[in-house]
Amino acid sequence: MVNNFEDIQILSDLLPFIQRFYGSTIVIKYGGSAMKDVYLKSKIVQDILFLSYIGIKVVIVHGGGPMINYWLKQMNIEPKFFNGIRVTDKITMELVEMVLVGKVNKDLVGLFNRLSNVAVGLSGKDANLIIASSFFSDQPDNYTGKVKKVNLDIINFLLSKGYIPVIASVASDLNGQSYNINADSVAGAIAECLNAEKLILLTDIPGIMSNINNPATLIKHLNIEKLESLKNQQVIAGGMIPKVDCCIQALKNNVVSAHIINGNIKHALLLEILTSNGTGSKLVA
Repeated sequence: MVNNFEDIQILSDLLPFIQRFYGSTIVIKYGGSAMKDVYLKSKIVQDILFLSYIGIKVVIVHGGGPMINYWLKQMNIEPKFFNGIRVTDKITMELVEMVLVGKVNKDLVGLFNRLSNVAVGLSGKDANLIIASSFFSDQPDNYTGKVKKVNLDIINFLLSKGYIPVIASVASDLNGQSYNINADSVAGAIAECLNAEKLILLTDIPGIMSNINNPATLIKHLNIEKLESLKNQQVIAGGMIPKVDCCIQALKNNVVSAHIINGNIKHALLLEILTSNGTGSKLVA
């Protein structure tokens, strides 16, 4: 009897959050080690489906860094990065597209659709969802890209029909040249254009920490001013720079809040969205 009462109390506690976010749009960037662990993937998919079932419109953007690195090494190509952004030559670009669009995207979509027929796999090329341009305009043989424009038609259509778009972070420019775009940046740009309630970066770290080696130093709430200060102090560095930059950009452009959370924590998404305390770092303007 006690357990039944506790279960009802949990449901009652969720109700204000469900009411608040019903009909809102959340963009989730899915990456990190939570993408490699099959058990974790299945649990995250179930949590995303739960959010969809309670009336939240969910858009997923994914990268696939570990999988890309694995296949690069199989071809004796050393992965290269600049300020947390992958440097992409012609061969790397071809491999990135094959891995992200042909493997990672379809595996993820398949996992959703084994449970419910709601996921539709896309890349930035589909319906010109994303128009890309070069991130390094002075390096013609570098196919690392950035988002030039987002066309929301296909996303809005899918969301209006109750589908969950699952988007690989590959796109092309107006001439058809393919580009590899940082998935955090793609998620941020889409969240901006959708005026999303939340942008959530699901990764393999607790969030923003004042000491990167000590999870106990997690900073739960930050505004843009604090984020810029931590960047200047190089507390935020390396691969965290594009994550934080895309969050700042989104917050300046109508996204209500951004969150960086650890996907290795069971039900991290639900805890972050449907409770007061959350699990990671909440960023606001």
